[in-house]
Amino acid sequence: MKHLAAYLLLDLAGKTPDAKEIKQLLKTVGIEADDDRLKTLFAELKGKEINELIAEGATKLASVPSGGGGGGAAAGGAAGGAAAKEEAPAEEAKKDEKEDESDEDMGFGLFD
Repeated sequence: MKHLAAYLLLDLAGKTPDAKEIKQLLKTVGIEADDDRLKTLFAELKGKEINELIAEGATKLASVPSGGGGGGAAAGGAAGGAAAKEEAPAEEAKKDEKEDESDEDMGFGLFD
């Protein structure tokens, strides 16, 4: 992916990407290029227009379902000890409110 990303960045910059430029670009961000992967990348892209490949890929992705299906409902808790549990959340809520207030401004106000 890093080799393809470098290829696309160079193409976007208006250059005709080659192995040397990709290696140089990756080196600037501290990544060593893999010669075998570069050979594979150029072999796969030979004779193809990158913009056409992107458009073709986008149409394929359009048919892939995405988005959340929701998920199952949360399981209910045990019925035993309900009275004790009702008191604890009220105390915890008071503690949480105090902690939240101090965390919100982090010791300074926005307009101070």
